[in-house]
Amino acid sequence: MNILSKVRNIIISAVVISLPVFAQTPVPSPVSFQIGIGAGSVSPKGDFGGSTIDYYSGTNYGQSGGIDYQVKARIGIIGFNLVGQMDYASLSNNGYAQPGQGSIDISQKVLSFKIGPEFKLSIPLFPVTPYVGANIAFNHFRGNVSIQSSVSAPTYDYDIKSDSRIGYGISAGVIVNLMGLNLDIGAQYNILNAFGKKFDPGQGQRVDSYLSLNDDQDPAYRAGDFNHFIGSSRTLNTFAITATAMFGL
Repeated sequence: MNILSKVRNIIISAVVISLPVFAQTPVPSPVSFQIGIGAGSVSPKGDFGGSTIDYYSGTNYGQSGGIDYQVKARIGIIGFNLVGQMDYASLSNNGYAQPGQGSIDISQKVLSFKIGPEFKLSIPLFPVTPYVGANIAFNHFRGNVSIQSSVSAPTYDYDIKSDSRIGYGISAGVIVNLMGLNLDIGAQYNILNAFGKKFDPGQGQRVDSYLSLNDDQDPAYRAGDFNHFIGSSRTLNTFAITATAMFGL
């Protein structure tokens, strides 16, 4: 028997002996699934912030910081994640309606449904996985406003008409593995009304400008007009920092 034949027989024998071993070795699944719940802080950005005086004058929405609650699901496919997320952000503020007079108490609740890709960077032998992501979101707004003792508007306490907008956002964070529990610490910047801005004039009275989201310019706007005072479209953005406990299924 020549050398080539011997080598061939050795290889065949090794393969035959190894087959049962490979057959019994589990192949790691390329797909993972996690779901979790968390909370954090949210702050208004862009025209969503400002003071209650800004809100009364129609320039900003006058919201202050609040709480963000989160339910998150993550499907992992070899370095790439698809993330679905539901957020409930509650913001509010109170203060003067006009400098030194009147009062405003305003709140906005935003329910968001988000989906988008996420890219992770695994660090060998280190229990922290950084990630960056992006999403498109459906945002549903509802709120309440109370104006008391204002010189130029009636006293009232009304629900703000609910409305929806399409937006998008970016995110970054780290997933920390703590003895089997994955703690997702992340930050998000959200543009809540990128698409779908509009203005509902109601009956054309000043109070109607406060009773809907009204993030577009009042089509009847004229400089100095008491009832039609919102002269430009407004952006509603938020920045949130959350901690979410994720569990694998």
